[in-house]
Amino acid sequence: MSNADSTRRDFLKSSAAAAATVAATNAFIARSAHAASDETVKVALIGCGGRGSGALTQALSTKQGPIKLIAVADAFEDNARGALDRYKNSEIKDKVDVKDDHIFHGFDAYKNAIDCGPDMVIIATPPGFRPIHFEYAVQKDKQIFAEKPVSTDAPGIRRFLAANELAKQKNLKVGIGLQRHHQARYIEAVKRIQDGELGDLRLLRVYWNDTGVWVRPRKPGQTEMEYQMRNWYYFVWLCGDHINEQHIHNLDVANWVMKGHPVEAQGQGGRQVWIGKDNGEIYDHHMVEYTYADGTKMLSQCRHQANTFSSVSEHAHGTKLFADIGGGRFYTPDGKTTWQYRYGGPAPTGAPAGNGRRRRNPEPDPYQVEHDDLQDAIRNNKTYNEGDYGAHSTMTAIMGRMATYSGKVIKWDEAINSKRSVMPERYAWDAPPPTVPDAEGNYPIPVPGKTQVL
Repeated sequence: MSNADSTRRDFLKSSAAAAATVAATNAFIARSAHAASDETVKVALIGCGGRGSGALTQALSTKQGPIKLIAVADAFEDNARGALDRYKNSEIKDKVDVKDDHIFHGFDAYKNAIDCGPDMVIIATPPGFRPIHFEYAVQKDKQIFAEKPVSTDAPGIRRFLAANELAKQKNLKVGIGLQRHHQARYIEAVKRIQDGELGDLRLLRVYWNDTGVWVRPRKPGQTEMEYQMRNWYYFVWLCGDHINEQHIHNLDVANWVMKGHPVEAQGQGGRQVWIGKDNGEIYDHHMVEYTYADGTKMLSQCRHQANTFSSVSEHAHGTKLFADIGGGRFYTPDGKTTWQYRYGGPAPTGAPAGNGRRRRNPEPDPYQVEHDDLQDAIRNNKTYNEGDYGAHSTMTAIMGRMATYSGKVIKWDEAINSKRSVMPERYAWDAPPPTVPDAEGNYPIPVPGKTQVL
């Protein structure tokens, strides 16, 4: 064969391949990027705990068009079957259509659920698994709602961000469970701040100070892997510590206000109250000073201690005014209110409230609105991707944990590029988790000045 013939053959092969790729891409967009208003969106739930149940209820309560649950998946069979039994006896029962062979459990349950034919997946597993599950869902061309946070370490963040770039290329819709972005009072307050109503920002303060969460006692015969997964909140590889699992909401609001992430963090934390063997390895308090690129500081507190100052809130201090962001209130340094959020929805039919004023409708539930918005984007093929800011807010929390665990000043670039993984080498019930208890049942606790985080 002559060189000319060879070149021509190669050209024809490459042209055919390119045409096939374009055709496949166009077919994919037509088939999967959106659903018509009368098409049923089939949903698979991955992670059948409390937040998964909440997210599923909200997803199946959207009014944009028909939708139904076709599969459930969880590491534990009792979780999957128990959740399904509850769904079948709940307000969403008419939208539950899960056959027995679509109830999956085990470490590969997520693959089975994604592969069984859903249009959309809800990922509500413990945070450590989310980069793995998100990546596979993107590879399989699924629309995605993923709970926050999206990872527990920097390698997971990079994996998630890479998968999200592919999701954008595929025109997949990605929602992240940071519902304040869909809450009317936050939307208006943040817009006003960004428009300069407070003046130049000088300081942000964010809090998640509360009493703590559940403990599930160790049972005879449990492997260490099963025990930790049943108590996932208390282990870094699964939860990322409560600065990551809960406080991310408040950190995310600060990033939203600042239109970006911090570049540096330093702080301190420890265990003073939740110090039992059943409290795993995480801290019960963190205090972090973050610095943004323009020098603005954010003071961050999160604490799991009963009978102490309790607050879940975000605040901004400007040169003109101060803001209670979640409270929808701006005020002067001496406390005089200059703006107070009022939901502007129509007044409901019925008797007027006091002073002859009709009651206004309550502010729409942001947990519901985020699913309404996602379904609207799916059905009307709107550009919709919350993955990047979900990942950056998660990384903000991880950087804060790095600072408190190490006692060091941590820079964003070194944090997000860290190769240090907190995840297991193998996923199986008999596999060792990254940390295990000593002979007395105590877990190793991070020690500032000694613990390596980068």
